[in-house]
Amino acid sequence: MSTLSVREYLDSLTMFGIKPGLEATVELMNRAGNPDRDLKFIHLAGTNGKGSTGAMLECALRSAGFTTGFYSSPHLIDIRERFRVNGRAVPQGDFDAYAAELAEAARRNTGRDFRFTYFEFTTVLAALIFARAGVDVVIWETGMGGRLDSTNVVNPIATVITNIALDHQAYLGDTIDKIAWEKAGIIKPAVPLFYGVMPEEARQVLLDRARQLGAAPTGPGPETAGRLHYKTANGMTVQEFEYEGRRVRLPLLGAMQRRNFRVVYPVLKFMQSRYGLDLDRALDGLANVRWPARCQQLNERLFVDGGHNPDGLAALCEALQEAAPGEKFRIVFAGFRDKDVAGSLKLIAPVAAEFVFVPLHEADRPCYSGEELCKLAAECCSVPSRAAENALLAVNDALADSKCRVLVAGSLYLAGEVLSGMADRRDVLDLA
Repeated sequence: MSTLSVREYLDSLTMFGIKPGLEATVELMNRAGNPDRDLKFIHLAGTNGKGSTGAMLECALRSAGFTTGFYSSPHLIDIRERFRVNGRAVPQGDFDAYAAELAEAARRNTGRDFRFTYFEFTTVLAALIFARAGVDVVIWETGMGGRLDSTNVVNPIATVITNIALDHQAYLGDTIDKIAWEKAGIIKPAVPLFYGVMPEEARQVLLDRARQLGAAPTGPGPETAGRLHYKTANGMTVQEFEYEGRRVRLPLLGAMQRRNFRVVYPVLKFMQSRYGLDLDRALDGLANVRWPARCQQLNERLFVDGGHNPDGLAALCEALQEAAPGEKFRIVFAGFRDKDVAGSLKLIAPVAAEFVFVPLHEADRPCYSGEELCKLAAECCSVPSRAAENALLAVNDALADSKCRVLVAGSLYLAGEVLSGMADRRDVLDLA
């Protein structure tokens, strides 16, 4: 199968949409020879922060000498971003070969009629890629929810739930406790659970489920201390803080990332006690962690973030106020109709000098036009706004003003659209 044929096959799977449930994934995993069987998974769920938490865990484990796989979604530009082996996207040749092998298994007539979705296919493909690479540990991120998510077919060595907030209500429920119940579905009997800072009603749901299953729960570590920001020689911002007598350097910005670290640290302690992880090497390695489009600083004046719900935008605003106190940004923004865009705009408005609203091109669901977002902004905040048709042109136009700081926000699709137009995008996204 050529690269083009593989992509055409994957595109054909999108017509089957989202199908919560595990039966099809179990079937395809069986057809693939159960590549998950001998892998050690750390299974991650959470409304926000699971990608950044996964990136920290992967980088820390790799820095301590473990070989790693990291399955995440969605991708920004290239599907291979979803499948990282030792911190790099899987090479194109390997991806094509394994995808073709799995496509053959998926099309095999077994007497059972299954139409596999895109996410079911990529989930099994991830297990196949990591099994063939022979990695020591897999960071395994849910797509949505947990209980009925395709990733929930593996037997992990640990489960991690970063936080709980309202999102994907049509699938997961319209209250915090309902969403918590869905995410608690990844908790397994006698497998340790690690969880982050979250509303009390969500925490109680997780603890009740852990108690029922005999899964020892561990909450977030203590608050970080000694926080500071500083500029390195190239104008990029990092944060440092003291943690249990150690100095931790973290290029991911904001209090949200410190909260994520408070989940990561107990997991690393578990890996130290159970698998001999060198904790000092792991923590030192966090100085090199990268996670594209999550308050990502591309140069001294340009930030890109894919946050798409009020909690995510609140965390972004908080991070920017810490990293660039008193600064205002020209914000290039786009949003889907199924998101609380008005709530997000209110939360990001404190760091906005101006909004430039753009449509999402080639999006998989309805989005607002720039003009519609201008009207929405006029109703919910007092920040000047205007519409534009092309996000990359809007960014470049803003950067042409040497005094302007620029933020791309509102959607991972928008972040991907902007990053795809950048000359150094392969390095930004760790593409092999």
